[in-house]
Amino acid sequence: MIVAFDGVQLLDVTGPVEVFTTANHYGADYDVRVVSLAGDTVTTSSGLVIGADGTPDAVPPRLGTLLVPGKRDWRSAVADTDLIGQVTRLSTRAQRVASVCAGAFVLAEAGILDGRRAATHWELASQLATAYPRVRVDGNPVFVRDGHVATSAGITAGIDLSLSLVEEDWGADVARNVARQLVVFMARPGGQAQFSARLAPRQPRHPAVRRVMDRVTADPAGCHTLATLAASGGVSVRHLERLFRTEVGLTPGRYVESVRVEAAQALLADGTGTVEEVAQQAGFGSSESLRRVFQHTLGVSPTVYRARFRSTLGAPHLTAG
Repeated sequence: MIVAFDGVQLLDVTGPVEVFTTANHYGADYDVRVVSLAGDTVTTSSGLVIGADGTPDAVPPRLGTLLVPGKRDWRSAVADTDLIGQVTRLSTRAQRVASVCAGAFVLAEAGILDGRRAATHWELASQLATAYPRVRVDGNPVFVRDGHVATSAGITAGIDLSLSLVEEDWGADVARNVARQLVVFMARPGGQAQFSARLAPRQPRHPAVRRVMDRVTADPAGCHTLATLAASGGVSVRHLERLFRTEVGLTPGRYVESVRVEAAQALLADGTGTVEEVAQQAGFGSSESLRRVFQHTLGVSPTVYRARFRSTLGAPHLTAG
């Protein structure tokens, strides 16, 4: 059962619905219902109006899966006491509870995520952690399972999570057939880091930190040892490290690596240089170093990243045959 409400992300609802109903064509037996608190239509985030199969009271007393989608304005969702109360009550009737994207905030407000590891959209992970400190937020996985509770990352990650649930219920062959039919990954390679805007550090107040950050971003491939960075900031190495941890939340070295990763991402997506050339231009020195850092931080290789995110302009149009 999926609980819909005004402002809900359209794909948070329709993605899982498509997975579960498609699974029924391959031997599954899901009774998929979308409900709303009043049992009437809801207006989604895109302005499209979708219908409901009734109120939560119209569904069986025992539920297989309760799925809660998200809403961009999660604060208004968690402030809706009727919604939170209904989700709380329904969760006690469900064998498992799941959320998509910002739906994790609704589960957190209902206390369902207390003490549990949880995922949400990479852009919202820090907000979830701040608003609900009892939740162990992980901003990288596409989805997370903790006991009978599952949470997923942004929007289309609801499809990944739903495929996982289908596999759990009906086996890998059914889930694989659904993935093929919908032309999606059975298991998406890598985590959310490959999609996120990784460099969103807090604006530093200390002028030394600002000078160092400006130096690095202006020339990612430059010589950025701790000594040279400290000299450019006019402080000692030890003081620079303390300032970075306090104001940026990273060590200077990790900050340099982050800038270089983003530079490499841009070069891979927009340019035509080889991986070796990208590694040199971004400051990694060698393609092997670039591959190692990409695999560690993004979960994919530079070649796979380029294939996934490069511009489609001018790319050949493939036809099935």
